[in-house]
Amino acid sequence: CITAYPNSGEINLKLADAQKAIANVRDHFAADLNSGIAKLDETDGISIELDQWRFNLRTSNTEPVVRLNVETRANKNLLTEKTQIILDILKR
Repeated sequence: CITAYPNSGEINLKLADAQKAIANVRDHFAADLNSGIAKLDETDGISIELDQWRFNLRTSNTEPVVRLNVETRANKNLLTEKTQIILDILKR
C-alpha cells in the first residue's frame, strides 16, 4: 500500500563510475552499519534497512546506469529527504 509504504519508484542515473558512487553511499552509512542501527544486504547491489526506511542501489545488467529505490514507513517527508541525500552522494 502506497500510504503505508511510500516509495521513490525506480530512479535511474547515468554515472561515470557507478561502483565508486555506490561505495560512496555505503561509506556514508558506515557508522549506522557498524553500530547495528542499519542492516546491509549485498545480494543485489546494496540494500540498507533502517528502522523507518530502506533503500536498494544497484547497477543495471543491461544499461550503463545505477538504479535506486527508496521506501519509508508511512512518511512521505522522510522519503523525500532520504532520497535527496542519496542522490546528492551519487552525483558527487
